[in-house]
Amino acid sequence: MTSLSPVSPYDNLSPVAQAAYRARGAAATLAPLPRAAKDDALLAIADALEVRTAEIVEANGKDTERAREAGTSESIVDRLTLTPERVRAIAADVRDVAALPDPVGEVVRGSTLPNGIDLRQVRVPLGVVGIIYEARPNVTVDAAALCLKSGNAVLLRGSSSAYASNTALVRVLRDAVHGAGLPADAVQLVPGENRDSVRELMRARGLVDVLIPRGGASLIRTVVEESTVPVIETGTGNCHVYVDAAADLDMAVDILINSKAQRPSVCNAAETLLVHRDIADAFLPRALDALAEAGVTVHADERVITYAEGSKATVVAATTEDWETEYLSYDIAAAVVDTLEQAVEHIRLWTSGHTEAIVTTSQQAARRFTQLVDSTTVAVNASTRFTDGGQFGFGAEIGISTQKLHARGPMGLPELTSTKYIVTGDGHIR
Repeated sequence: MTSLSPVSPYDNLSPVAQAAYRARGAAATLAPLPRAAKDDALLAIADALEVRTAEIVEANGKDTERAREAGTSESIVDRLTLTPERVRAIAADVRDVAALPDPVGEVVRGSTLPNGIDLRQVRVPLGVVGIIYEARPNVTVDAAALCLKSGNAVLLRGSSSAYASNTALVRVLRDAVHGAGLPADAVQLVPGENRDSVRELMRARGLVDVLIPRGGASLIRTVVEESTVPVIETGTGNCHVYVDAAADLDMAVDILINSKAQRPSVCNAAETLLVHRDIADAFLPRALDALAEAGVTVHADERVITYAEGSKATVVAATTEDWETEYLSYDIAAAVVDTLEQAVEHIRLWTSGHTEAIVTTSQQAARRFTQLVDSTTVAVNASTRFTDGGQFGFGAEIGISTQKLHARGPMGLPELTSTKYIVTGDGHIR
Protein backbone atom coordinates (compact mmCIF):
# COMPACT_ATOMS: atom_id res chain seq x y z
CA MET A 1 0.00 0.00 0.00
CA THR A 2 1.31 3.43 -0.93
CA SER A 3 1.15 5.95 1.85
CA LEU A 4 -0.09 9.41 0.87
CA SER A 5 1.94 12.41 1.95
CA PRO A 6 -0.18 15.08 3.56
CA VAL A 7 -1.17 17.86 1.18
CA SER A 8 -0.55 21.36 2.47
CA PRO A 9 -3.50 23.76 2.05
CA TYR A 10 -0.92 26.33 0.94
CA ASP A 11 0.44 24.34 -2.02
CA ASN A 12 -1.58 26.09 -4.71
CA LEU A 13 -1.49 29.56 -3.18
CA SER A 14 0.74 32.50 -4.06
CA PRO A 15 3.60 33.33 -1.67
CA VAL A 16 1.67 36.35 -0.35
CA ALA A 17 -1.45 34.28 0.37
CA GLN A 18 0.68 31.60 2.03
CA ALA A 19 2.21 34.23 4.30
CA ALA A 20 -1.26 35.53 5.18
CA TYR A 21 -2.52 32.03 6.03
CA ARG A 22 0.49 31.44 8.26
CA ALA A 23 -0.15 34.79 9.93
CA ARG A 24 -3.74 33.78 10.68
CA GLY A 25 -2.51 30.66 12.43
CA ALA A 26 0.01 32.68 14.42
CA ALA A 27 -2.65 35.25 15.35
CA ALA A 28 -4.85 32.50 16.79
CA THR A 29 -1.94 31.42 19.01
CA LEU A 30 -1.13 34.97 20.12
CA ALA A 31 -4.68 36.05 21.00
CA PRO A 32 -5.05 34.21 24.34
CA LEU A 33 -1.45 34.66 25.51
CA PRO A 34 -0.85 36.37 28.87
CA ARG A 35 1.07 39.60 29.00
CA ALA A 36 4.20 37.93 30.37
CA ALA A 37 4.62 35.73 27.29
CA LYS A 38 4.37 38.71 24.94
CA ASP A 39 6.68 40.85 27.05
CA ASP A 40 9.28 38.07 27.15
CA ALA A 41 9.23 37.96 23.35
CA LEU A 42 9.64 41.75 23.13
CA LEU A 43 12.58 41.73 25.53
CA ALA A 44 14.13 38.90 23.52
CA ILE A 45 13.74 41.06 20.39
CA ALA A 46 15.45 44.01 22.06
CA ASP A 47 18.37 41.83 23.18
CA ALA A 48 18.70 40.23 19.73
CA LEU A 49 18.77 43.63 17.99
CA GLU A 50 21.73 44.66 20.12
CA VAL A 51 23.56 41.35 19.77
CA ARG A 52 23.11 41.27 15.98
CA THR A 53 23.65 44.97 15.32
CA ALA A 54 26.60 44.36 12.98
CA GLU A 55 24.49 42.06 10.79
CA ILE A 56 21.73 44.67 10.58
CA VAL A 57 24.06 47.59 9.84
CA GLU A 58 25.86 45.58 7.14
CA ALA A 59 22.57 44.83 5.37
CA ASN A 60 21.50 48.45 5.73
CA GLY A 61 24.74 49.54 4.08
CA LYS A 62 23.63 47.77 0.88
CA ASP A 63 20.41 49.80 0.84
CA THR A 64 22.09 53.14 1.49
CA GLU A 65 24.78 52.46 -1.12
CA ARG A 66 22.12 51.58 -3.70
CA ALA A 67 20.14 54.70 -2.77
CA ARG A 68 23.12 56.99 -3.26
CA GLU A 69 23.96 55.37 -6.59
CA ALA A 70 20.38 56.07 -7.67
CA GLY A 71 20.77 59.76 -6.83
CA THR A 72 18.48 59.69 -3.79
CA SER A 73 18.53 62.89 -1.75
CA GLU A 74 20.63 62.83 1.40
CA SER A 75 17.58 63.57 3.56
CA ILE A 76 15.95 60.34 2.34
CA VAL A 77 19.22 58.43 2.69
CA ASP A 78 19.43 59.65 6.28
CA ARG A 79 15.92 58.33 6.99
CA LEU A 80 17.02 55.01 5.53
CA THR A 81 20.28 54.75 7.46
CA LEU A 82 20.77 52.52 10.49
CA THR A 83 23.81 53.07 12.69
CA PRO A 84 24.76 51.11 15.83
CA GLU A 85 23.41 54.02 17.87
CA ARG A 86 20.09 53.99 16.01
CA VAL A 87 19.75 50.22 16.41
CA ARG A 88 20.31 50.62 20.16
CA ALA A 89 17.63 53.32 20.24
CA ILE A 90 15.22 51.00 18.40
CA ALA A 91 15.95 48.26 20.94
CA ALA A 92 15.23 50.71 23.75
CA ASP A 93 11.91 51.58 22.11
CA VAL A 94 10.98 47.88 22.07
CA ARG A 95 11.70 47.65 25.80
CA ASP A 96 9.47 50.68 26.31
CA VAL A 97 6.64 48.89 24.49
CA ALA A 98 7.14 45.84 26.74
CA ALA A 99 6.64 48.10 29.77
CA LEU A 100 3.28 49.42 28.53
CA PRO A 101 0.00 48.03 29.87
CA ASP A 102 -1.50 45.19 27.83
CA PRO A 103 -4.85 46.30 26.38
CA VAL A 104 -6.05 42.77 25.57
CA GLY A 105 -8.75 41.59 27.97
CA GLU A 106 -9.52 45.06 29.28
CA VAL A 107 -13.22 45.46 30.07
CA VAL A 108 -14.43 48.49 28.12
CA ARG A 109 -17.85 48.38 29.75
CA GLY A 110 -19.96 45.85 31.59
CA SER A 111 -23.12 45.46 33.56
CA THR A 112 -25.65 43.00 34.88
CA LEU A 113 -28.81 43.29 32.80
CA PRO A 114 -32.26 43.40 34.45
CA ASN A 115 -32.78 39.74 33.46
CA GLY A 116 -29.64 38.69 35.37
CA ILE A 117 -27.35 38.19 32.36
CA ASP A 118 -23.79 39.43 32.87
CA LEU A 119 -22.61 41.47 29.87
CA ARG A 120 -19.01 42.53 29.29
CA GLN A 121 -17.34 44.21 26.31
CA VAL A 122 -13.65 43.31 26.28
CA ARG A 123 -10.70 44.23 24.11
CA VAL A 124 -9.39 41.57 21.71
CA PRO A 125 -6.64 41.67 19.05
CA LEU A 126 -7.55 42.73 15.52
CA GLY A 127 -5.94 39.53 14.17
CA VAL A 128 -3.66 39.95 11.14
CA VAL A 129 -2.43 43.50 10.59
CA GLY A 130 -0.75 44.49 7.33
CA ILE A 131 1.59 47.49 7.35
CA ILE A 132 2.58 49.14 4.05
CA TYR A 133 5.26 51.75 4.58
CA GLU A 134 8.10 53.69 3.01
CA ALA A 135 11.80 54.21 3.60
CA ARG A 136 12.27 54.05 7.37
CA PRO A 137 13.43 50.56 8.44
CA ASN A 138 12.80 51.43 12.10
CA VAL A 139 9.08 51.12 11.29
CA THR A 140 9.70 47.41 10.74
CA VAL A 141 10.59 46.93 14.39
CA ASP A 142 8.16 49.51 15.80
CA ALA A 143 5.19 47.96 13.99
CA ALA A 144 6.17 44.42 14.91
CA ALA A 145 6.59 45.31 18.59
CA LEU A 146 3.24 47.11 18.82
CA CYS A 147 1.41 44.33 17.01
CA LEU A 148 2.95 41.61 19.19
CA LYS A 149 2.14 43.49 22.39
CA SER A 150 -1.50 43.83 21.30
CA GLY A 151 -1.69 40.14 20.33
CA ASN A 152 -1.69 40.62 16.55
CA ALA A 153 0.30 38.93 13.82
CA VAL A 154 1.87 41.40 11.41
CA LEU A 155 2.62 41.33 7.68
CA LEU A 156 5.25 43.95 6.86
CA ARG A 157 5.59 45.42 3.36
CA GLY A 158 8.30 48.06 3.34
CA SER A 159 9.65 49.84 0.31
CA SER A 160 12.13 48.18 -2.04
CA SER A 161 14.67 50.86 -1.06
CA ALA A 162 14.95 49.23 2.39
CA TYR A 163 14.60 45.60 1.31
CA ALA A 164 17.98 44.37 2.57
CA SER A 165 17.53 46.19 5.89
CA ASN A 166 14.00 44.91 6.41
CA THR A 167 14.99 41.37 5.48
CA ALA A 168 17.77 41.39 8.08
CA LEU A 169 15.55 42.96 10.74
CA VAL A 170 12.70 40.51 10.21
CA ARG A 171 15.15 37.59 10.35
CA VAL A 172 16.33 38.84 13.76
CA LEU A 173 12.74 39.42 14.95
CA ARG A 174 11.55 35.98 13.88
CA ASP A 175 14.49 34.22 15.51
CA ALA A 176 13.87 36.09 18.77
CA VAL A 177 10.12 35.45 18.74
CA HIS A 178 10.65 31.75 18.04
CA GLY A 179 13.29 31.54 20.75
CA ALA A 180 10.80 33.00 23.22
CA GLY A 181 8.32 30.22 22.45
CA LEU A 182 5.96 32.20 20.21
CA PRO A 183 5.25 31.38 16.55
CA ALA A 184 7.83 32.97 14.25
CA ASP A 185 5.07 33.59 11.70
CA ALA A 186 3.67 36.26 14.01
CA VAL A 187 6.17 38.52 12.20
CA GLN A 188 6.59 38.17 8.44
CA LEU A 189 7.97 40.22 5.59
CA VAL A 190 5.56 40.12 2.66
CA PRO A 191 7.30 38.24 -0.17
CA GLY A 192 8.27 40.18 -3.26
CA GLU A 193 9.84 43.51 -4.12
CA ASN A 194 7.52 44.72 -6.88
CA ARG A 195 4.06 46.27 -6.71
CA ASP A 196 2.32 42.99 -7.47
CA SER A 197 2.88 41.83 -3.89
CA VAL A 198 1.49 45.11 -2.53
CA ARG A 199 -1.55 44.79 -4.77
CA GLU A 200 -2.15 41.21 -3.62
CA LEU A 201 -1.82 42.21 0.03
CA MET A 202 -4.41 44.95 -0.51
CA ARG A 203 -6.81 42.37 -1.94
CA ALA A 204 -6.32 39.69 0.72
CA ARG A 205 -9.72 40.33 2.27
CA GLY A 206 -10.64 37.53 4.64
CA LEU A 207 -6.98 36.73 5.30
CA VAL A 208 -5.80 40.17 6.44
CA ASP A 209 -8.03 41.96 8.95
CA VAL A 210 -6.78 45.51 8.49
CA LEU A 211 -4.17 47.46 6.51
CA ILE A 212 -2.33 50.50 7.84
CA PRO A 213 -0.40 52.57 5.27
CA ARG A 214 2.43 54.78 6.53
CA GLY A 215 4.05 57.17 4.11
CA GLY A 216 3.37 59.97 1.69
CA ALA A 217 0.06 61.12 0.26
CA SER A 218 0.44 59.03 -2.90
CA LEU A 219 0.99 55.76 -1.02
CA ILE A 220 -1.89 56.41 1.37
CA ARG A 221 -4.27 57.36 -1.45
CA THR A 222 -3.37 54.23 -3.43
CA VAL A 223 -4.00 51.92 -0.47
CA VAL A 224 -7.28 53.63 0.48
CA GLU A 225 -8.63 53.62 -3.08
CA GLU A 226 -7.48 50.18 -4.24
CA SER A 227 -7.65 47.99 -1.15
CA THR A 228 -10.51 45.56 -0.51
CA VAL A 229 -9.09 44.96 2.98
CA PRO A 230 -10.35 47.48 5.56
CA VAL A 231 -7.87 50.37 5.85
CA ILE A 232 -7.02 52.66 8.73
CA GLU A 233 -6.00 55.82 6.93
CA THR A 234 -2.96 57.48 8.49
CA GLY A 235 -3.39 60.73 6.66
CA THR A 236 -1.23 63.57 5.55
CA GLY A 237 -0.80 66.62 7.74
CA ASN A 238 -1.89 69.96 6.28
CA CYS A 239 -1.86 71.53 9.74
CA HIS A 240 -2.83 75.13 10.54
CA VAL A 241 -1.83 77.67 13.18
CA TYR A 242 -4.39 80.44 13.70
CA VAL A 243 -3.21 83.52 15.59
CA ASP A 244 -6.30 85.12 17.10
CA ALA A 245 -6.92 88.83 17.72
CA ALA A 246 -6.38 88.19 21.44
CA ALA A 247 -3.11 86.28 21.06
CA ASP A 248 -0.04 86.81 23.24
CA LEU A 249 2.56 87.85 20.64
CA ASP A 250 5.58 86.19 22.25
CA MET A 251 3.65 82.96 22.69
CA ALA A 252 2.35 83.11 19.13
CA VAL A 253 5.84 83.49 17.64
CA ASP A 254 7.20 80.62 19.74
CA ILE A 255 4.33 78.30 18.83
CA LEU A 256 4.53 79.19 15.13
CA ILE A 257 8.26 78.55 14.87
CA ASN A 258 8.10 75.32 16.86
CA SER A 259 5.13 74.08 14.82
CA LYS A 260 6.82 74.81 11.51
CA ALA A 261 10.58 74.55 11.96
CA GLN A 262 11.34 72.22 14.87
CA ARG A 263 11.05 69.27 12.45
CA PRO A 264 9.39 70.25 9.18
CA SER A 265 9.46 66.82 7.51
CA VAL A 266 6.81 65.23 9.74
CA CYS A 267 3.02 65.12 9.46
CA ASN A 268 2.36 67.24 12.57
CA ALA A 269 4.41 70.19 11.34
CA ALA A 270 2.41 73.33 10.53
CA GLU A 271 1.91 74.11 6.84
CA THR A 272 -0.37 77.18 7.00
CA LEU A 273 -0.42 80.31 9.17
CA LEU A 274 -3.66 82.29 9.55
CA VAL A 275 -3.56 85.69 11.28
CA HIS A 276 -6.53 87.77 12.47
CA ARG A 277 -6.49 91.22 10.83
CA ASP A 278 -6.71 93.03 14.19
CA ILE A 279 -3.34 91.67 15.28
CA ALA A 280 -1.61 91.53 11.88
CA ASP A 281 0.18 94.89 12.26
CA ALA A 282 1.77 93.86 15.54
CA PHE A 283 2.34 90.19 14.80
CA LEU A 284 3.29 89.71 11.15
CA PRO A 285 6.54 91.76 11.09
CA ARG A 286 7.80 89.74 14.05
CA ALA A 287 6.56 86.48 12.61
CA LEU A 288 8.15 87.07 9.20
CA ASP A 289 11.51 87.89 10.75
CA ALA A 290 11.32 84.81 12.98
CA LEU A 291 10.43 82.61 10.01
CA ALA A 292 13.33 84.11 8.05
CA GLU A 293 15.71 83.32 10.88
CA ALA A 294 14.44 79.73 10.86
CA GLY A 295 15.04 79.52 7.09
CA VAL A 296 11.35 79.27 6.18
CA THR A 297 9.98 80.54 2.86
CA VAL A 298 6.54 82.16 3.16
CA HIS A 299 3.92 81.59 0.45
CA ALA A 300 1.78 84.62 1.22
CA ASP A 301 -1.56 86.07 0.23
CA GLU A 302 -1.73 89.73 -0.86
CA ARG A 303 -2.36 91.02 2.65
CA VAL A 304 0.64 89.20 4.15
CA ILE A 305 2.85 90.43 1.30
CA THR A 306 2.20 94.03 2.37
CA TYR A 307 4.09 93.29 5.59
CA ALA A 308 7.10 91.78 3.81
CA GLU A 309 8.72 95.09 2.88
CA GLY A 310 11.73 95.60 5.10
CA SER A 311 11.50 92.03 6.39
CA LYS A 312 14.32 89.51 6.07
CA ALA A 313 11.82 86.88 5.01
CA THR A 314 11.73 85.14 1.66
CA VAL A 315 8.15 85.77 0.55
CA VAL A 316 6.47 84.53 -2.64
CA ALA A 317 2.89 84.95 -3.80
CA ALA A 318 0.67 82.06 -2.76
CA THR A 319 -1.26 80.09 -5.35
CA THR A 320 -4.37 77.99 -4.79
CA GLU A 321 -2.17 74.89 -4.59
CA ASP A 322 -0.28 76.31 -1.62
CA TRP A 323 -3.35 76.15 0.64
CA GLU A 324 -3.67 72.38 0.10
CA THR A 325 0.04 71.51 0.14
CA GLU A 326 1.76 69.44 2.79
CA TYR A 327 5.22 70.90 2.22
CA LEU A 328 7.23 68.75 4.65
CA SER A 329 9.94 71.37 4.14
CA TYR A 330 10.94 74.86 5.26
CA ASP A 331 7.90 76.41 3.55
CA ILE A 332 4.65 77.75 4.95
CA ALA A 333 1.53 79.30 3.45
CA ALA A 334 0.21 82.43 5.17
CA ALA A 335 -2.95 84.52 5.02
CA VAL A 336 -4.75 87.27 6.94
CA VAL A 337 -8.37 86.55 7.92
CA ASP A 338 -11.05 88.97 9.10
CA THR A 339 -12.65 86.78 11.76
CA LEU A 340 -12.21 83.54 13.69
CA GLU A 341 -15.08 82.13 11.63
CA GLN A 342 -13.22 82.96 8.43
CA ALA A 343 -10.17 81.11 9.77
CA VAL A 344 -12.37 78.11 10.51
CA GLU A 345 -13.85 78.24 7.00
CA HIS A 346 -10.37 78.30 5.49
CA ILE A 347 -9.38 75.29 7.60
CA ARG A 348 -12.56 73.40 6.66
CA LEU A 349 -11.81 73.99 2.99
CA TRP A 350 -8.17 72.93 2.98
CA THR A 351 -7.37 70.81 6.03
CA SER A 352 -6.41 67.15 5.87
CA GLY A 353 -8.07 66.72 9.27
CA HIS A 354 -4.84 66.22 11.20
CA THR A 355 -4.06 69.04 13.67
CA GLU A 356 -5.06 72.70 13.97
CA ALA A 357 -3.93 75.17 16.63
CA ILE A 358 -5.26 78.46 17.95
CA VAL A 359 -3.17 80.97 19.88
CA THR A 360 -5.38 83.20 22.04
CA THR A 361 -5.89 84.56 25.55
CA SER A 362 -9.65 84.55 25.00
CA GLN A 363 -11.45 81.57 26.52
CA GLN A 364 -14.45 82.36 24.34
CA ALA A 365 -12.35 82.26 21.16
CA ALA A 366 -10.64 79.05 22.25
CA ARG A 367 -13.97 77.41 23.03
CA ARG A 368 -15.48 78.53 19.72
CA PHE A 369 -12.47 77.28 17.74
CA THR A 370 -12.42 73.87 19.40
CA GLN A 371 -16.16 73.49 18.83
CA LEU A 372 -16.05 74.39 15.14
CA VAL A 373 -12.83 72.75 13.94
CA ASP A 374 -13.19 69.08 13.00
CA SER A 375 -9.73 67.51 13.05
CA THR A 376 -8.14 64.68 15.01
CA THR A 377 -6.49 67.19 17.33
CA VAL A 378 -7.24 70.84 18.15
CA ALA A 379 -4.52 72.58 20.14
CA VAL A 380 -5.06 75.68 22.25
CA ASN A 381 -1.89 77.69 22.92
CA ALA A 382 0.27 74.69 22.07
CA SER A 383 2.37 73.57 19.11
CA THR A 384 0.95 71.25 16.47
CA ARG A 385 4.01 69.08 17.10
CA PHE A 386 2.37 67.59 20.19
CA THR A 387 0.10 65.36 18.10
CA ASP A 388 2.11 62.22 18.71
CA GLY A 389 1.53 59.00 20.61
CA GLY A 390 4.65 59.44 22.69
CA GLN A 391 3.81 63.06 23.54
CA PHE A 392 0.26 62.05 24.48
CA GLY A 393 1.61 59.51 26.94
CA PHE A 394 0.60 56.47 24.91
CA GLY A 395 4.20 55.21 24.94
CA ALA A 396 4.23 54.52 21.21
CA GLU A 397 2.05 54.77 18.13
CA ILE A 398 1.46 52.81 14.95
CA GLY A 399 0.45 55.98 13.11
CA ILE A 400 -1.93 58.93 13.26
CA SER A 401 -5.36 58.16 11.87
CA THR A 402 -7.21 61.02 10.17
CA GLN A 403 -10.37 59.01 9.58
CA LYS A 404 -13.31 58.72 11.97
CA LEU A 405 -14.10 55.00 12.05
CA HIS A 406 -12.32 52.62 14.40
CA ALA A 407 -9.53 55.01 15.37
CA ARG A 408 -8.83 58.73 15.16
CA GLY A 409 -5.62 60.56 16.04
CA PRO A 410 -2.45 58.93 17.39
CA MET A 411 -2.96 55.16 17.51
CA GLY A 412 -1.51 53.44 20.55
CA LEU A 413 -1.95 49.86 21.69
CA PRO A 414 -5.72 50.09 22.42
CA GLU A 415 -6.30 51.18 18.81
CA LEU A 416 -4.71 47.91 17.65
CA THR A 417 -7.57 46.02 19.28
CA SER A 418 -11.23 45.49 18.56
CA THR A 419 -13.82 44.33 21.07
CA LYS A 420 -16.15 41.43 21.61
CA TYR A 421 -19.07 40.93 23.96
CA ILE A 422 -19.12 38.14 26.50
CA VAL A 423 -22.63 37.19 27.61
CA THR A 424 -22.85 35.00 30.74
CA GLY A 425 -26.15 33.60 31.84
CA ASP A 426 -27.52 30.88 34.09
CA GLY A 427 -29.69 28.90 31.72
CA HIS A 428 -31.21 32.07 30.29
CA ILE A 429 -33.35 31.70 27.18
CA ARG A 430 -35.19 34.32 25.19
